[in-house]
Amino acid sequence: MAVNEFSQLKEYLDTQILGQSALTESLLIALLADGHLLVEGPPGLAKTRAVNALAKGIEGSFQRVQFTPDLLPSDVTGTDIYRQQTNEFVFEKGPLFHHLILADEINRAPAKVQSALLEAMAERQITVGKTTYPLPELFMVMATQNPLEQEGTYPLPEAQLDRFLLHLNIDYPDAETEVDILRLTRGEALEEYQAAYTPISQATLFEARKTVLGMHLAEPLEQYLVQLIIATRQPERFDPTLASWIEYGASPRATIALDKCSRAHAWLQGRDFVTPEDIQAVVHNVLRHRIVLSYEAQADGITKDQVISKILELVAVP
Repeated sequence: MAVNEFSQLKEYLDTQILGQSALTESLLIALLADGHLLVEGPPGLAKTRAVNALAKGIEGSFQRVQFTPDLLPSDVTGTDIYRQQTNEFVFEKGPLFHHLILADEINRAPAKVQSALLEAMAERQITVGKTTYPLPELFMVMATQNPLEQEGTYPLPEAQLDRFLLHLNIDYPDAETEVDILRLTRGEALEEYQAAYTPISQATLFEARKTVLGMHLAEPLEQYLVQLIIATRQPERFDPTLASWIEYGASPRATIALDKCSRAHAWLQGRDFVTPEDIQAVVHNVLRHRIVLSYEAQADGITKDQVISKILELVAVP
């Protein structure tokens, strides 16, 4: 059964990326929901290693792109190269023509490069000149942002952030996990530890995606899911304090993302139906980048996670 294969993949990822269980679970949810992941956290927390390990866990190629202020759109999409021998232009594919992409420090690249990447994420194609090139059916981007250094960066606008299925915050591991990380890296350097894993085929992944989309979601839960989104747009209907915290709410993309991610979470738990707990488990990562806080909330030190938790308290669970 496919769910068992994904459970084994989760276990494999957890042996490769220690102390980041939320990250490995979010990677699998994004993979099953056919979306992209934005990860924010300090450097050195195995973000590159996570995507690389995922690429080894499924049949797919991996490419890392380091975003810098001097990067050009053609550096990621590819460009037409003139061949003097044949007297014609030939398209040289860029790094986006892979299955799994790590866009490292996406906020360090200028807006044109960000737009080129986000267009590829949304349309699953790249246009160069008059020709449009389709991207692989399996195409997933994990972009990272470093919250520690903001000087000389180009923050992603809210409309572009909305293109990401999930936004995950990760933090440093605890002392016990840090010791395990030391032992793992030392063992790998001495070639004492080599994890063996049989990759999941893309056919199995696509079949799992169909199963996830076909899972049962009761109508009351569907209404509950929608009301969570409505609470971000019309907070005054639920609570005056909540209304003072939110400047702009989530778009219909958030509703679609919450539906897909809830189904994926339930399926990974071995169920064929969605529960309120599945929705609540993913709602923070789905909404974190899709709501804009008011100046009053920011001045009071209110975080987006606090706002989402307040919404969960206010919206009745069926």
